[in-house]
Amino acid sequence: MSALEALLEKIRGRKALVGVIGLGYVGLPLALRFSEAGFRVLGFDTDTDKVRRLNAGTSYLRRFPDSAVRKARDSGFEASGARNRYAEPDALILCVPTPLNAHREPDLSFVLGSVEALVPQVRQGQIVSLESTTYPGTTEEELRPRIEARGLRVGEDVFLCFSPEREDPGNPMSVTRAIPKICAGSTAACLEAGLALYGAAIDRVVPVSSTRAAEMTKLLENIHRAVNIGLVNEMKIVADRMGLDIHEIIRAAATKPFGFVPYLPGPGLGGHCIPVDPFYLTWKAREYGFYTEFIELAGKVNENMPYYCRSLISQALNHGKQRSLKGSKVLVLGVAYKSDIGDTRESPALKLMELLRNAGSEVSYHDPHVPELNGERSVALEPAEYDCVAIVTAHGGIDYDRLVEDAQLVVDFRNATGRNGSNNGKVWKL
Repeated sequence: MSALEALLEKIRGRKALVGVIGLGYVGLPLALRFSEAGFRVLGFDTDTDKVRRLNAGTSYLRRFPDSAVRKARDSGFEASGARNRYAEPDALILCVPTPLNAHREPDLSFVLGSVEALVPQVRQGQIVSLESTTYPGTTEEELRPRIEARGLRVGEDVFLCFSPEREDPGNPMSVTRAIPKICAGSTAACLEAGLALYGAAIDRVVPVSSTRAAEMTKLLENIHRAVNIGLVNEMKIVADRMGLDIHEIIRAAATKPFGFVPYLPGPGLGGHCIPVDPFYLTWKAREYGFYTEFIELAGKVNENMPYYCRSLISQALNHGKQRSLKGSKVLVLGVAYKSDIGDTRESPALKLMELLRNAGSEVSYHDPHVPELNGERSVALEPAEYDCVAIVTAHGGIDYDRLVEDAQLVVDFRNATGRNGSNNGKVWKL
């Protein structure tokens, strides 16, 4: 029996041990899904607190109750920080971060660190799948040579895939098994193994012709959002100068049943994907003598939004209270990068708070999902105590009508106050 046949037999019989490296917003949902699908799962993470909590049956993601983790644990799920156990799983799925470095170039240190740790332990009959968003060519140029240096043949002894993550943190309708999964293999045999693995846990798996095509697919998905958000943010600024309500305009345009997808303006991009991933392609494109002008222009617009938002707060204080930023008490409402989650990575709130403090404002924040931020605690929501409340992230569970009633001045960057806010003189909107 060939290595591929043996692996497929294990997968189809739910006898394969699935290993997930990185148990964050991507890795944990995947690990729980494979457990739910009948597989034993071994999860790896360098965060010892995560490992301890998971093994105790406790969830650290709001999306999953403790009962979901306990159910997986009782079905054989285990979390570990021991990298010397990478030889145990039949499938190793890498779900580690791919940030940018200080020069806004790809930082593959988490991916390559994981690969360097697993390569000495890779054995015949394993499948290795990378899910981390990266530039086209990473799987073939970085992972495959390292694995083959071990003396194993990719496509015969070991099977290598790229299957980009698709998660929507904070969206209760986003169910891992129901999100179609892109999958590509280094060889036809690798693809067959990848389709079998993911097909055992995900309702629909979509094969593509190469790992480079799959890597580019993920970038296109995120670049599409980044460029369109940049466009609507620029439209917002133009509409302001014309005295027009961009939200009314977007609502009207969205009635068109074809050819228009509504995007909303905001204080900037946040999260581990949209502000970062486009620049992986920008960097790689230079190798081919091409400059991605749309991507870079959108990045420029989106990165400037916190500065625009600081100016809007300044105008609101000046015209609404005859006060300057310096000495004013400002409450930032919401510091997570999106609604109803606790993730602050790349959140525009962080830059806005820095800008306000540099201007001399006394800044506090309230966020029910982020109790502590860089040593600072979330304060009670007492709008009347502040000269201005800036809504940066519109979490659910907050009574925005009451907020408008109690606050002295509100600057709403998310249209959380709706039409009530539009008709209230003390509410300024982005």
